Amino acid sequence: MSTNHLESNDNDRLSALGYRQELSRVLSHFDNFSVAFSYLSPMVGIYSIFVIGLGAGGPRYIWTLPIVVALMTLVSLVFGELASEYPLSGALYQYGKFNVGSRYGWFVGWIYGFALLATVASVDSGIVGYVTSLSNIWFKTTLDPSNHLTIFVIVGVVIILSAFLNSVGAKILGRVAHFGVYVETIGTFGVFIALAIHGFHHGLGYLFTTQGVEHLKTNPFAVNFGGNWWGGAALVAVLANVYIFYGFESAGDIAEETVDAHRQVPRAMRNAVWYGGIASFILILGLLLAIPKSGIGAVIAGGVPSLLAVLPAWLQDFFLVMVIIAFFSCGTAVQGAGARVVFALARDGALPASGALRKVAAKHKTPRNAIVVGTIIPFLFLLLVLVNPSKPVHILWFTYPAKVNALFALVSFATSGIYLSFFLTVLGSLIARLKGWQPAGSFKLGKWGYPVTIGALAYLGLMLLNIVWPSSLSSGRGVLFNYGWITLLVMAIIVVSGALYEMFARPDRKEKTN
Repeated sequence: MSTNHLESNDNDRLSALGYRQELSRVLSHFDNFSVAFSYLSPMVGIYSIFVIGLGAGGPRYIWTLPIVVALMTLVSLVFGELASEYPLSGALYQYGKFNVGSRYGWFVGWIYGFALLATVASVDSGIVGYVTSLSNIWFKTTLDPSNHLTIFVIVGVVIILSAFLNSVGAKILGRVAHFGVYVETIGTFGVFIALAIHGFHHGLGYLFTTQGVEHLKTNPFAVNFGGNWWGGAALVAVLANVYIFYGFESAGDIAEETVDAHRQVPRAMRNAVWYGGIASFILILGLLLAIPKSGIGAVIAGGVPSLLAVLPAWLQDFFLVMVIIAFFSCGTAVQGAGARVVFALARDGALPASGALRKVAAKHKTPRNAIVVGTIIPFLFLLLVLVNPSKPVHILWFTYPAKVNALFALVSFATSGIYLSFFLTVLGSLIARLKGWQPAGSFKLGKWGYPVTIGALAYLGLMLLNIVWPSSLSSGRGVLFNYGWITLLVMAIIVVSGALYEMFARPDRKEKTN
């Protein structure tokens, strides 16, 4: 079938849903998959959070990964069915709107959009340590990755550069994401091979040990799981993988720029989850087997770079560059997805200044003003780098922990916001199905619709609780992930502020101007 015919079918479906083609439909399946995979980014997630998973669950934490991948596959199947039925920019917002109603969809879009733009700031902040390290090695600088100004400048430059690339055309976004896929492949399988050639320090039996992390005396973070791995340590260690496995839904955010979207987007979502699962498992496997015989303590202190220190200096530098590129590609993909959510909401008149935010640049056919919003909001989040108390701060009934940069604490909200919007989207799909919705897209779950949807909903609900449940700052969850009440409180603030705006402005009642 010719590309022109496919584009005609895409445009017809867009028209049937009440919209006209404004964005440039230039992305192939590989482009679409690349954006989704770059956002999911195993390298970014593992290089950021491997130490926490290892310290919470020991080497055995690797076996929580297949569980997360399998259950998130259920979510990708539900989203794939929705993406095939509603191949529209804004993805989750549109799914909620068409399945349940305008108000429901608006709330999903509000939460999802904020979570995406918070993710931009949190992901880009992760690049700082690697950029400063490379600069100090190559250019003999003395940059401090913990310095507020250093963080602000480096992250600010990355956000602006990503915004520029996002604004000059969807095809450029696809090319950046392509590069991200190649880099991720080298940086996951390549690290495994390099460490294997140098010589692993353990056999496969090591992967089934806990190294005593469930006991207070032998836990490297000094957190107490009461000697219980399955009912304690594993529930926290699984979050190291939960915090990685999302982002595949961004394939739907760029559906209006993808050729044959109703077929290609569902495929891209599934493939991103599966390839991400394989790449993540291989990378974690290599890192675990490379842990020195002396134990996990040194790795907890030195992070992933300490495991790569056994490699030749030039190879360490090479992988350092790969990590930086992966972080940049991930941040660019997330920013692009967030801008499409802003555009989708504005196109329905559901945001302040919607008339300006819905405009599409004539030359590059990108939602340039929405991309500006996708730049400004992460910059505002970036200001949180200034909040880094030297002592615990008591606020109402809870305590903000000392020496926890608020920008880094933002990671937990980004994840909880994503999981809440995922949960509401899958719930909307179930509600629609119970009301008699019969999916008509090219990808349908058929008789598996109910079990897959219910399974996905149960998983998302349980993991959302696991993420936000307020825990003591001396507990594994509290000290390593949600910082006590902080994650739940930030999520509540975003939801309540959205509820107040919706109550008074009623953005769901705005007239579309397509």
